[in-house]
Amino acid sequence: MGLLLLLHLVAALAAPLLVRWWGRQAFLALALVPGAAFGWVLTRLGTVVGGGEVRETLSWIPALDLQIALRLDALALTFAALVTGVGALVLVYCARYFEPDDEGVGRFAGVMTAFAGSMLGLVLADDVLVLYVFWELTTVFSFLLIGGSGAKLAGRRAASQALLLTTAGGLAMLVGLLMISAASGSRLLSEIVADPGSGPVMVAGTMLVLAGAVTKSAMVPFHFWLPAAMEAPTPVSAYLHAAAMVKAGIYLVARLAPGLADVPGWRPVVLGLGVATMLIGGWRSLRQNDLKLLLAFSTVSQLGFLITMVGAGSQELAAAGLAMTIAHALSKSTLFLSVGVIDHATGVRDLRLLSGLGRRMPALAVISTLAAASLVGLPPFLGFVGKEAAFTALWDGGLPDRVSAVVVLVGLVLGSVFTAAYCARYLWGAFARKPDLPDSAPEELEHHPGPLFLAAPAVLALAGLAAGPASPLLDHLVVVYAETLPLIAPEAEHLALWHGLQPALALSAVTLLGGAALFALRSPFHRLQRRLAVGASADEGYWNVLQGLDRIAVLVTGTTQRGSLPAYLGTILVVVLALPGSILLFRAPWPQEWRAWDTPLQALVGAVVVIAAVVAVPIRQRLSAVLVVGVTGYGLALLFVLHGAPDLALTQFLVETLSLVVFVLVLRRLPEDISERHRPAERTGRALLAVCVGVLMAGVGAAALSARTATPVSTDIPELALEEGHGENVVNVILVDIRAWDTLGELSVLVVAATGVASLVFLRSRTGAVDRPGDEHTTGDDPTAARRAPKSRWLSASSTLAPQRRSVVLEVATRFLFHPIVVFSLFLLFSGHNQPGGGFAGGLVAGLALVLRYLAGGRYELGEAARVSPGLLLGGGLLVAGGTGLAGLLLGDAVLESAYLETDVAVLGHVSLPTALFFDIGVYLIVVGLVLDVLRSLGAEQDRQEDEQDPSETAPEEVIAR
Repeated sequence: MGLLLLLHLVAALAAPLLVRWWGRQAFLALALVPGAAFGWVLTRLGTVVGGGEVRETLSWIPALDLQIALRLDALALTFAALVTGVGALVLVYCARYFEPDDEGVGRFAGVMTAFAGSMLGLVLADDVLVLYVFWELTTVFSFLLIGGSGAKLAGRRAASQALLLTTAGGLAMLVGLLMISAASGSRLLSEIVADPGSGPVMVAGTMLVLAGAVTKSAMVPFHFWLPAAMEAPTPVSAYLHAAAMVKAGIYLVARLAPGLADVPGWRPVVLGLGVATMLIGGWRSLRQNDLKLLLAFSTVSQLGFLITMVGAGSQELAAAGLAMTIAHALSKSTLFLSVGVIDHATGVRDLRLLSGLGRRMPALAVISTLAAASLVGLPPFLGFVGKEAAFTALWDGGLPDRVSAVVVLVGLVLGSVFTAAYCARYLWGAFARKPDLPDSAPEELEHHPGPLFLAAPAVLALAGLAAGPASPLLDHLVVVYAETLPLIAPEAEHLALWHGLQPALALSAVTLLGGAALFALRSPFHRLQRRLAVGASADEGYWNVLQGLDRIAVLVTGTTQRGSLPAYLGTILVVVLALPGSILLFRAPWPQEWRAWDTPLQALVGAVVVIAAVVAVPIRQRLSAVLVVGVTGYGLALLFVLHGAPDLALTQFLVETLSLVVFVLVLRRLPEDISERHRPAERTGRALLAVCVGVLMAGVGAAALSARTATPVSTDIPELALEEGHGENVVNVILVDIRAWDTLGELSVLVVAATGVASLVFLRSRTGAVDRPGDEHTTGDDPTAARRAPKSRWLSASSTLAPQRRSVVLEVATRFLFHPIVVFSLFLLFSGHNQPGGGFAGGLVAGLALVLRYLAGGRYELGEAARVSPGLLLGGGLLVAGGTGLAGLLLGDAVLESAYLETDVAVLGHVSLPTALFFDIGVYLIVVGLVLDVLRSLGAEQDRQEDEQDPSETAPEEVIAR
């Protein structure tokens, strides 16, 4: 199972490249991935039907007892078959849905494949944390698929709406899962269901989990995000919003129902919201004229039907619910795909503008009719079998409360009347001839659907037809799950096409006749709907809430954030002194013995640091103040050296140097002097506050050392670094192995910081390229970019600088030093596992080499030095560092646990390579990308803006002439 998930990941990463090579035909290759998963699922059918299950556990973080636990039982197999089977067919459909010249197809293919893998992981997950991870991955990928390229405002709004609602529900679900895990004493869903525990914690956790389920499956009052998501392409609607993503909430309710259905509040929430959603969705669907919106609201209605049955907590309704889940996925996917064919051929989805397509597209009309017949519940389709089973269970009292059973039954019958009506309206609107409209002539059709375009909806429609007569075979699978729930009715009926003349058959006839009547009286019914229309809606309420939150945020921000950095910092430091400071003063264990220094040299360096800090306070020139403050940083680096920490000292020296460069780049845009003057009392107060905080932090360090009672962790780390991390440099091994998760999180922060800096500077667009000589369109409005410097210069782009900004000494030194510095950075990278260095230090050294090129030759020289996109370095580095974690899994270890590869190589001899080296390479790339992004943002872009303001300062043609 883990291999299948990994296969989806690899396919998703390769999808853009495959689309670039093969065009839209790449979807056929990508369809093989979920197709292979579907085949594997079917091979486990015999095991599951026999009452068995397939389990797989991979160690994730052993120290925290976290593991990737996967489980395939009857319920998981049912949903996994839908996810993989429908997913493979939808990808085949995409091979004809998209045009060869469509933009963003590669991105779409990758995200779609990644979503399929995430959905498969969701239904296979047995650990609640793993379930949550895949749950949120489906949310993120859904956001990307709905929003598309972001060019359409409606798509962006729909994507953000779906993301906010489902993420909020997901966070509530996470808290609920943790609560029920704590109440039951296990994180495995199988064990939680077997022994759920009780008490108020379990009740509260159950309600929070249901909050996540109802938002994901678009229950009332959160149903409005699903129709808005119809801005997505039709394959997304057919897969995510009919067969996969919206079924996640149904799956979660079905998964937990055997153990939590008797928790107080479960049935009122599930049954109440389910019936209400079915009725409201059906009512709203009959008002829609857009075929996709009609199907969207009908999907909302059917989701209410499904959650009612699977969440009822009875054996007989659970069996009917699973059967209807399969029928709905097959039918609704078919109908959505059919709408895509219609839209693709005619460019129209408004049923008031379509006429006579049944004659022009008879095959599509037959396919849609088959799907609608199953959804309505006509024999011999699977929908008929499932609906009969549901009506029979409720008629026989399939709920603990007989009154509840009657109310739910009445609601489902009325909802089924709406189902029959909107299915008839769909078929009439899409394919029937309208007297007041001309038929769509063949020459008016832009694209006539070919066999491959119709293959996916045809297979799905025929599957719904074949599953009805085959329902006794399907019953063997459904019963295995249903028997985990109590039998409430006198006896449970198995799935079958015919049970004789029963009340359920009469109820089915009522729903069909009622639907036909509603469709026949559609004009009076539409007038009634308009008369009963309510001005407010859930969608409007959502946007009103967001606007209210925005106003509150502006009010709070305007009240508390007055734009004074000293005030913010002072408030924070006062709170630190008041709370932790008071605890430290009265309750901290102070050391029995104090020692000021180990050697007098430490005291000397400390005195220099203190003097520099004091001198920096009254300086009025910004650059001078920055340089003096830098002395404190270099002094700390010397203290590290004196304490025997060369790695920390090296890193501190490099960070301090790079920080000075960044400060200088920022100061170019600020006045030379600090013009703000403060009264002596204010300066005295700030100085006193600074001294108090400094004393506090010194006291915290002393108290922390004296409070230690256990053996320091540093005692065992050197041995662990050598045995487990295979490295003698303890600091580096901690970063890339022992605390690799922390480092990975910090790398993510660096990537976000670099992206944020660039986004603030590049307001119009965030391109990855930097200016290079001869790039006429690099800067847009800068005519000097087209000048190429002579090749005889020490630096290829140095002549683009104005004479007063050039330094021949610096250019010559840069020419000689740049490449040795880069080589030295690589030496630090590869030697850092056993000697001082590592990816972070090596990346900083390489970044300083780029700084040197920029200072010597300007922004065009920076483009010559680094011809790669900073974004590519940042993303590639994060991918390499994160991907290294998978190496441990492939070799049977934990995520990010180092493995050691030893081999003999010609010339080099015996070579030992830890996998942590590749993690370090990712760190190196990210740091270089960060420095390059800062240089191009705060350096090159600022230069370009200055050139636009005063082009005479840097006129390369004049420089070259001289």
